[in-house]
Amino acid sequence: MIRRALLAVPLMLPLAAQAGAPVALKAEDVPGLLKPPAHGVRVLALWGLDCAYCESNLQALMKLQRAHPREIELIAVATDSVQQSVALEQRLHAAGVDTLPSRAYADATPERINYLIDPDWGGELPRTLIIRADGSRSGISGQLTPAKLATIP
Repeated sequence: MIRRALLAVPLMLPLAAQAGAPVALKAEDVPGLLKPPAHGVRVLALWGLDCAYCESNLQALMKLQRAHPREIELIAVATDSVQQSVALEQRLHAAGVDTLPSRAYADATPERINYLIDPDWGGELPRTLIIRADGSRSGISGQLTPAKLATIP
């Protein structure tokens, strides 16, 4: 019996490795992501592997979300390809935000997804998109200051 269990371990390793993998974000998924929440706000934290301030923004947003769990739904959206999921997972883990729901681009033209997410966005990172229950949206580019964070909940 123990031998069977040990033989099954290698088969289970790929499943464990995918446990926190970012979910592919395709162009057809964007409208659902942008749908206003029933209450409170949905915050899309757009980030990338080569972004200097992205980790600190993700950490600040997670802290804010934990302070307002009923009002804020936070989703990390990597603008890097979902094919880089191992590196994305490692970066989220190193930043201590790997428990967040996570998406990563899965489109041959990432600029298309950028535009679908926010037509006024030039692609700079980090980018925080706030979607309110009333359907209104606002975006914040760059590092989040305490004053900018205070405008979210």
